[in-house]
Amino acid sequence: MKTRLAAVLWGLTFAWGATSTQAVEPLPLFDAHLHYNVEAAGGPYPLDTVLKLFRDNRITGILANSRPNDGTRALYEAKPKDVWVVPFIRPYIVQPDRHTWFADPKIFALIEAEHKRGYYQGIGEFHLFGKDAKTEWVKKTVDFAVANNLYLHAHSDEAAVDILFSHNPKVKIVWAHTGFSTGPEMIEKYLQKYPNLWGELSYRYDVTEGGKLKAAWRRLFEQYPDRFVVGSDTWVNERWGQYASIMNGYRDWLAELPQDVAEKIAWRNAERLFRR
Repeated sequence: MKTRLAAVLWGLTFAWGATSTQAVEPLPLFDAHLHYNVEAAGGPYPLDTVLKLFRDNRITGILANSRPNDGTRALYEAKPKDVWVVPFIRPYIVQPDRHTWFADPKIFALIEAEHKRGYYQGIGEFHLFGKDAKTEWVKKTVDFAVANNLYLHAHSDEAAVDILFSHNPKVKIVWAHTGFSTGPEMIEKYLQKYPNLWGELSYRYDVTEGGKLKAAWRRLFEQYPDRFVVGSDTWVNERWGQYASIMNGYRDWLAELPQDVAEKIAWRNAERLFRR
């Protein structure tokens, strides 16, 4: 009863602050799945606009990966004082590369060339499913990541995750969308199996039902509070237009969790993983 009461009080404080007349700042969030693609950067979302969007929504940091990588470089090299940019190399030049990158030596050369800039912390997001993960170029990418202390950001099914870890058990993987449709029981098995696996939660609308956390997800978050991060996945401009709604959606269900758990998922896990 005391634990439940404490959770309720935390939720009220989260929403309204210490008093009923003065609201506190929204929970800060680290956006661990952000694309600044050419359609946004070269269109309705110039750099100043997106930086203001982050500030307006109390986004303290972003994991940026873009198609092409120019968008990520623009964000990082702007060096915004109030938004921490964690740059990842995206192994795509054009969108169709998502279907072929894993068998294309030119993409591995792209990864090597981008890495020479000296500031990247990971590779991905990339799409990789099933036996496609068995190619020599994926193996080279995994080994390159391990050798250079880089994370992988994998939009993958369980089979591809298994293969990635079989290439090199030391690899560190941020699992985009936490498998997209993988259920809580299977997610738990994978978190237990692979200590270097973290789940990113964009597009996981199944976390809630009727606006409330599902019991299975609540248990998963409370059992593994160090293993999840949140993200927007601005892969199309429509997602930029929905940015505030997407990120506030996380705040809604994070407020149902104990404060320490909510803060870890919201931003502390990203701080621990990526701060150098």
